Amino acid sequence: MKNVFRLLMTVATLLLVGNHAMAQNSQPPSYQEGLHYFLIEGAPEFRGETQELAEVFSYLCTHCNTFDPYVESWKKRMPEGVTFRRVPAVFGRESWELYARAYVTAQMMGAPDEAHLALMERIWKQKEVMRDMNELATFYTQFGLDRDKFLSTSRSFAVDGKLRKDQMLIQSWGIKGTPSLVLNGRFLITGNEAVPSYDMMFQVVDYLIGLETPAAQQTSATSD
Repeated sequence: MKNVFRLLMTVATLLLVGNHAMAQNSQPPSYQEGLHYFLIEGAPEFRGETQELAEVFSYLCTHCNTFDPYVESWKKRMPEGVTFRRVPAVFGRESWELYARAYVTAQMMGAPDEAHLALMERIWKQKEVMRDMNELATFYTQFGLDRDKFLSTSRSFAVDGKLRKDQMLIQSWGIKGTPSLVLNGRFLITGNEAVPSYDMMFQVVDYLIGLETPAAQQTSATSD
């Protein structure tokens, strides 16, 4: 009888431990500031309703080309109340500045999202690197942009100002490489030893979006 009792106790203990382990595994992952993401120095607290994820990129960055499918996949499941935009980086490189200027120009002229993916494909899959704005202007005509207007817009004060503002923003975020993600101008997410994959970068993004929702902030403020 004692043996049966001991057997029943052992089974009950194993079930309890197993259920506890399953409960732990079902919990959403928790990521640490300074390890999986970084709080941007001087960034104000987010108090808005609409969140924004920004990708800092360059067309001449091979990692950005690899990163694009992950971006597009995430955009398909992007939560409501979240917007996405790209910010082209220059980092003092003349060739990067050419493509950054072309991107800003195309955005101002209303180029569709498909233009971005097509340009990446042109560079990295077709191995056709465009060397000047004339070639880039011709490229964008397939998306309905007027070539001459593209060239004149690319030299405008508006494009100069936007490009300069973007580079100041990138600098204020403390970004040194691409691709990098910034949520709400507050959190920097980059690949590192703690975040070894692009999939995980977006897992961290999803985690931070959850923290930044008004309901989560209210709960945090109440607990404080």
